[in-house]
Amino acid sequence: MSDTRWGILATGRIAHDFATNLREVPGARLAAVGSRSRESAEAFAEEFGARAHASYDDLVADPDVDVVYVATPHAFHLEGARMAFAAGKPVLCEKPLTLNLGEAEAMVEAARQAGLFLMEAMWMACNPVIRAVRDGLREGRFGEPRQVHADLGFVVRQPPTSRMFNPALGGGALLDMGIYPLTFAHLMLGPADTLVASATLSDQGVDLDVALAGHHGDAVSALTASMTSNSPRTATIATTEGRIDLPRSFHAPAYATWTPEYGDPERIDGLEPILGTGLGNEAAHVQECLHAGRLESPLVPHDQTLTLIRQMDDVRRQIGVSYASDQLRRS
Repeated sequence: MSDTRWGILATGRIAHDFATNLREVPGARLAAVGSRSRESAEAFAEEFGARAHASYDDLVADPDVDVVYVATPHAFHLEGARMAFAAGKPVLCEKPLTLNLGEAEAMVEAARQAGLFLMEAMWMACNPVIRAVRDGLREGRFGEPRQVHADLGFVVRQPPTSRMFNPALGGGALLDMGIYPLTFAHLMLGPADTLVASATLSDQGVDLDVALAGHHGDAVSALTASMTSNSPRTATIATTEGRIDLPRSFHAPAYATWTPEYGDPERIDGLEPILGTGLGNEAAHVQECLHAGRLESPLVPHDQTLTLIRQMDDVRRQIGVSYASDQLRRS
């Protein structure tokens, strides 16, 4: 089987992280990178041994690129994905898929019309430990899950003009950090029936700290995200028979711990090795999907992505955060 040739659209921090992880993925090769800056593209290409393109159009048109990883800021995901689809290329798009549901529906529809694979880059769902915990819960090995607590936060030490504080670029704690606790609760408890939100906003209208209370059938979740504090970054699943703890950086765990009500703690490991920091497992999963001819991922299906973006839209309405593109409808 020939290597999967990746093209990376953009050259920011997450693009560098992905390219570094790609080195650990069997059957993966970084073929090309595209940037709106020739200097940035050439520096990135030299570092990772790829071809440089001074425009996104040239990247997606490259015949040596099999799949495009869209790594631009949130506000430009739809544009980049549409360019790739128009060039006949499947897409792995950085999370969140888009700023809002209207844009997300438009991207999913564009992929379906083109008959091409699309997946949101929710790498946590591809992590072997996360998958082992989720599978164990579904199989009843840990009892019935009744509560999830999950948190992700750190102090964002960037100037007020940076993307993280810019509402025009989708800045804020919810879309960058909160999507992980929200997705974790969805994976472990199922979709939230209701979410009640509270937040602290910046003077520019960006959410700095967010707290969510969720109701998932017979279970509940308590989820937090922060741009202003060094929070625990852990997660816990309480069940009828014990507790599962995921350590700091729960969204990319190397292991989890199961503590039964009566018994000693047991370590939970994944069935597969973690590739790089875990972004490699995401890339490997995309390659498996492409080789199998799938148009969407069983680990990050379109319906799950759309459900979570719909929920984040509702959370933003509750806390008073809006984006200029919120009026976009399916097109």
